[in-house]
Amino acid sequence: MAQRESAAGQAAAAAAGTVTLAPGLVVNRMGFGAMRLTGPGIWGEPADPDECARVLRRALELGVNFIDTADSYGPHTNESLIARVLSPYPPGLVIATKGGLTRPGPDVWERDARPEHLRSACEGSLRRLKVECIDLYQLHAPDPQVPFEDSVGELARLQAEGKIRHIGLSNVRVNELRRAQKLVKVVSVQNRYNVFDRAHDDVLELCTREGIVFLPWAPLGSGRYAGQGANRALAEVARRHGATTGQVALAWLLARSPVVVVIPGTSTVEHLEQNVAAASLKLTAADVQQLG
Repeated sequence: MAQRESAAGQAAAAAAGTVTLAPGLVVNRMGFGAMRLTGPGIWGEPADPDECARVLRRALELGVNFIDTADSYGPHTNESLIARVLSPYPPGLVIATKGGLTRPGPDVWERDARPEHLRSACEGSLRRLKVECIDLYQLHAPDPQVPFEDSVGELARLQAEGKIRHIGLSNVRVNELRRAQKLVKVVSVQNRYNVFDRAHDDVLELCTREGIVFLPWAPLGSGRYAGQGANRALAEVARRHGATTGQVALAWLLARSPVVVVIPGTSTVEHLEQNVAAASLKLTAADVQQLG
């Protein structure tokens, strides 16, 4: 049964095991996605900034040492909140951020992966996060208006200048990952993936073979992607383990591949603790087969 940790806190996230992002950079496979620490529509400041601050602090108490954010979350407010609450950062904490999307308004996302924009975005993230070098900087999405190699090439230049340590990609296909690998070492891929949406199975399989960390966004999925049978299977597995369906969905991702780092997000401590408890939920082979 996935139990919630005591108020004193334990390194619950460590129960999921660890993965090596790059030599010397090891993180627990239960991470945290900070996107929800914003206002409605992923826009502006959160309605309850004090609770969001508690979420960030509690995540670290529970052993989370990988936090995912982006300059477009807010925009900008998410990175600033993380720095305000957690800086100076404890040793071993990896804060990954992304650039390549712009935000004209709430729930509106537009791509801009021009080299000059990526440079400006990265330098802005450095200032907001209050760091001299970003451990993991990810291209948020390829821009169909910009040659992909130009976008990745700019990340390579920023890396050579010491502004980013490692490079990741997001929302990419296998051929784009292969093209990027001709220019840089790619240490992570962040694509939409969950028990209901497995469109990027081929990307995950490639990452698994090559030891590239895979960060599934929307790890808990959405009801509209789940058929009645899939919902029933989740509920049945959850009942057997005395867990929630969300915890089972996260445990399935962890069981799917050893390179997966889950990054569920929330704006409440209660939901955070429930998510992190999934790190200790071990599905059986029969459970995994039932979920498909």
